Amino acid sequence: MSYYIGVDGGGTKTAYALFDEGKNIVASTKGPGSNHENMENSFDEASAIIWDGINSLLKGGGVSLSDVKFTLMGLAGIDHPFQEKEMRKRLEAYGLKNFAIYNDGFIVVMAGSETGAAIGYNCGTGTCCNSIDSTGKLLQLGGLGDFSGDIGNGHWIAKTAFKLIYDEVYLCLEKTAITQKYYREFGIKNREQFLSSVSELTGENVEKYIMRLIDFFFEAANEGDKQALNAVDTMAQRGAQMIAAHAKQLTFEGDEIEVVLSGSIHTKLPSDIYIDLLKQKLEKMCSKKFIIKKLTNAPVIGCINWIFKQFLYK
Repeated sequence: MSYYIGVDGGGTKTAYALFDEGKNIVASTKGPGSNHENMENSFDEASAIIWDGINSLLKGGGVSLSDVKFTLMGLAGIDHPFQEKEMRKRLEAYGLKNFAIYNDGFIVVMAGSETGAAIGYNCGTGTCCNSIDSTGKLLQLGGLGDFSGDIGNGHWIAKTAFKLIYDEVYLCLEKTAITQKYYREFGIKNREQFLSSVSELTGENVEKYIMRLIDFFFEAANEGDKQALNAVDTMAQRGAQMIAAHAKQLTFEGDEIEVVLSGSIHTKLPSDIYIDLLKQKLEKMCSKKFIIKKLTNAPVIGCINWIFKQFLYK
């Protein structure tokens, strides 16, 4: 019996899965995030986390590394060939053989598409847009934060929502429903208390405040709040630009292109208004027809699909 390992490495957690020859998961585990860009010791620290996770997975599955025919990883922070090379060098030093490393955005394509030739648009902690075309060519857009104009992710939405409140209470600009929601949730009585709450966005309760700001943002948009809707339009515009860029630069057979939406903003906190705007803008930017779908499989499933599609018989 041969086994295969899939690794989905994100900024906050890493998922590991051990598959058998029937593509069934026989063991799985989760560990800390493995994005080297978030770590003081960069690749050394990230590779150690991944190696520990692989060994924990093997122990849970009752198999040895020699039983593993191939390992495929989708890792956040692997955006350039030199980063793949650095991670590969360290994992090879641990003793890992027969493996491939890609940006985690690519395994979304393999996890959520029917054909394996599709565009994946991810908005979670960060933003990236990846595709694999019908010839097997890979392209990644975004993933560089402000440098590549990434928007629509959780942190961007939270900062945008906070700014809209600031614009109302300090700059006397247009009102937004987000203000009342935020004030009520956190017991804020005046603008001075609001301003001091910015410290919470870098403190111990940062995730709580970010999540609630995201909730308020979409609630306000769904209620028809003008300021929130303007921001949603900006999100949809940038997302459509990224997706359309893939369609124009790569080769996709047929008249329809699958687009797999992933990340918490797309799958856990979806807004029909946002998704509809994204579709409308795509139709205006590109003559191709897009089939928009939300990722329902765990991204790590994309690893085994990719292994069987491209690496099994090498």
